[in-house]
Amino acid sequence: MRIIKLALPSLIETLILVGVSSLVSAAFGLALGLVLVAVGKGGVEENGTIYFILTKIVDAIRSIPFIILLFFLFPVTKIIMGTSIGIKAALFPLIVAAIPFYARISEGALLGVPPGIREAAASIGAGSFDILKVMLHEAQVPLVRGLINLIINLIGYSAMAGAVGGGGLGDLAIRYGLHRYNFNIMVVTVVILYILVTLIQNIGDWYVAKLERK
Repeated sequence: MRIIKLALPSLIETLILVGVSSLVSAAFGLALGLVLVAVGKGGVEENGTIYFILTKIVDAIRSIPFIILLFFLFPVTKIIMGTSIGIKAALFPLIVAAIPFYARISEGALLGVPPGIREAAASIGAGSFDILKVMLHEAQVPLVRGLINLIINLIGYSAMAGAVGGGGLGDLAIRYGLHRYNFNIMVVTVVILYILVTLIQNIGDWYVAKLERK
């Protein structure tokens, strides 16, 4: 009973962390992915300079392990979020880490749209924005698959954030499981995270299958 009382608030914190960071990073990551496709080679608004700068920034952030990024962003997190501990502080580095991740997924999904579809849209007078809309529609399935991967990665990232007092199940495992040598807490944390990941994966697979049948 005590373990449940400890785990439930931490689970809620993890759900808040993952939910908010997933929504924000998916929105900004998709927007960045669209820009990368638009200004990339053969894009509707091709611009090699902008594409080069954006890709270098994206790749630089993606190359940093999340636990290091957490510490690296400490000063900025404190300025922007007003604190460097708790779930409020963990949100900022989670979003910063996830936006480039989903941007690359979005770019790949959009570039996977057959060129003939883009050419057909252009041939009927569609502008740059309309062509990107068509590409978005055609790339729904890989975009959703990418979103599932994003959410699952954020569950793992949120657990790592517990190492620096970021709240959630990771914080529970560190404070009670590791520091107080409570093996039961560690087991419960792992089981909850496993169930959470499995649930997200199954829901995502169901929705992808539904999209593919349309």
